[in-house]
Formats: sequence, structure tokens, C-alpha cells
Amino acid sequence: MEVINTVGRRKTAIARVYVQPGNGKITVNKRELENYFSVKTLQNIVLKPLELTNNSDKLDIAANLDGGGIKGQAEALRLAISRALIELEPEHRPVLKSNGFLRRDPRMVERKKPGQKKARKRFQFSKR
Repeated sequence: MEVINTVGRRKTAIARVYVQPGNGKITVNKRELENYFSVKTLQNIVLKPLELTNNSDKLDIAANLDGGGIKGQAEALRLAISRALIELEPEHRPVLKSNGFLRRDPRMVERKKPGQKKARKRFQFSKR
């Protein structure tokens, strides 16, 4: 079986994932998952698709993350892993889809407009 590579995105974070058969080793930017995502909540976000499909100890995953914040990177990685699992075994699709792991979250930061303080906040109005 060859290496499967997929891409996941969230906000400005991009995750490129390479999945191959192995014993469950996950490396993110050449570091262990626990070292890169030190918060347990973020580790759970990343590992959830593997737990739902019972592939936690069957696949080795190497990921390259770029851009965004740490939460956006974790969610981008989750999307990329979910897409790779579907390429491996299409019967996992209903489980992953029902948990919302196949939807790319479209929410982005709204741009700042000229003549305003932020995207929607105005400068304070002074009558006199």
C-alpha cells in the first residue's frame, strides 16, 4: 500500500498529511504529537477520527502544518486525517460525516475596513 496524502484547511492554517500503514506513530512538523500539541484537548481533536474508525494503532501519520493558530492547525489536521481515512476505506465516510469531520469550516477573519477601527467597530463619534 502506498502513501496517501491529503490536505486540510481551517482559517489560515494548512495541514498536509501523509498516511501509511504502521503502528500508530503521529509526527507533526518532525515532532511528536504530544510535543507539538501540548494541550490534551487539541490532541483529542486530532485523534478523534482515528478513534471513531478504530485506526489508532494501524496507521503512521506524518503532517506538515503551516499558518494560523494552534487550534486552527489542530482542526485542519483533523480534516486532513478524515479525508485520508476515506481514501483508504470509503466505508468510513458515514461515521466521519455524521460527526462533522468532513466539512471544511468556512469561517474566516473579516477584513478591516478603511475609516474604521476594526472590521465592524467604528472610531468614537464626537458631536462637538
